[in-house]
Amino acid sequence: MTNKRSPADNVGVWIALLIYSLWLGHLVFALAYATLEWRSFWLWVHIFVQGYLFTGLFITGHDAMHGTVCKNRRLNDFIGWVSTLSFAFLSYSILRKNHYLHHQFPASEKDPDFHPHSNNVLFWWVRFMKHYTTWWQLVLMAVTFNILLIWFSVPQLLLFWVVPAFLGTFQLFVFGTYIPHRRPHTEQMGIHRARTLPKNHWIAMLTCYFFGYHREHHIRPTIPWWKLYSAKDPGFPIV
Repeated sequence: MTNKRSPADNVGVWIALLIYSLWLGHLVFALAYATLEWRSFWLWVHIFVQGYLFTGLFITGHDAMHGTVCKNRRLNDFIGWVSTLSFAFLSYSILRKNHYLHHQFPASEKDPDFHPHSNNVLFWWVRFMKHYTTWWQLVLMAVTFNILLIWFSVPQLLLFWVVPAFLGTFQLFVFGTYIPHRRPHTEQMGIHRARTLPKNHWIAMLTCYFFGYHREHHIRPTIPWWKLYSAKDPGFPIV
């Protein structure tokens, strides 16, 4: 007897493909057609939209680390690998290893995402960036940048590719790491040392694809990002 897969099993794959298509499609469109006039409203729209899509790209890779994109392990990991590679040539395997440590030792000295000596957002972010940036990653980005210069200008690549990637990284860090795990830690936060946003799904989606509901994620890491809103518990400590 063969097990038939439900269409619901593929929802995570379709959502991942949608985010990736939006990220790639908007990037190509912005590079090809967006104005470089600083006073243009649409210039800033394209920059911030692309930054938000970069955030979604990483969230897709993050869900793959938890095996929630697809029940097929190979397809799940392939989607995670493509998503993190496309984000900034990040290593999916290194990210997954560090993320497991984050869940095992949240907001402690063993947590690679935590700054044990400072609560300053900028110091913490710099440490966060240094921890995940590698020389081979920078080399690949530099090579890609120079190849893309065949078709696009330096301002185009900076405004619609480089700057949005930094914006996405900062958005992920602030709403997915710093605010949920910053000190002071209280007994109410529990062993996960994680806070959560007040229950406002629109704000949660706009800030970090529901990952402001951070304690919910630590308690139930097998729930994909697009279902986290349904796990929101009003009794959790809020930001």
